[in-house]
Amino acid sequence: MAKLGKRTTAARAAFAGKSNLTVEEAVALVKNSATSKFDETVEIAVCLGVDPRHADQMVRGVVGLPNGTGKTVRVAVFARGPKAEEAQAAGADIVGAEDLMETVQGGTIDFDRCIATPDMMPVVGRLGKVLGPRNLMPNPKVGTVTMDVADAVAKAKGGEVQFKAEKAGVVHAGVGKASFDEAKLVENVRAFMDAVLKARPTGAKGAYVKKIALSSTMGPGVTIDVDNAAAQ
Repeated sequence: MAKLGKRTTAARAAFAGKSNLTVEEAVALVKNSATSKFDETVEIAVCLGVDPRHADQMVRGVVGLPNGTGKTVRVAVFARGPKAEEAQAAGADIVGAEDLMETVQGGTIDFDRCIATPDMMPVVGRLGKVLGPRNLMPNPKVGTVTMDVADAVAKAKGGEVQFKAEKAGVVHAGVGKASFDEAKLVENVRAFMDAVLKARPTGAKGAYVKKIALSSTMGPGVTIDVDNAAAQ
């Protein structure tokens, strides 16, 4: 068995015996244990009592974190003419139409968020098998199929987070960086949880939120008291 390093051993010792903490306690513990040489992302994972294989139990949504994610988001926009110019002026990293489609089909995906005007969806639709599994497919339900591309780009760049339940009913996201103030991380966690709670589908039965875990990129995780997670 490989010997654990000093940092890992110390982190595990700090987390030992701790669970179902308040958001404030969990944030403090995760933040103080994030001692890597880079600025670790603080990540949240929420286990939901849903089966996303059923349409009436799918959970997906979008939330603008009040303090941003601390991550530089690369945005691609499918648009033509004035809307393409609008996207470029708003700060989109990549703007195109059929040329962008061919680039993506060729295996180059240099973006974290994809936005499209409604008239471009027949073109974007050909990329479903490529963008869908990466959760990059534009969708009107989360505001990424829109004529207001400038607003969509601004939100994506400003800390908007999309979430979608995976096969096991888990949603996860980065809610900030370890360098953030504790109060800002707490605010982001609560904003994310509020959005997940509001996205409860009609088909969800019984306990909707089963478990919440918070961790940093390189650190162990700790569970948060479900009843304490939403905004106070």
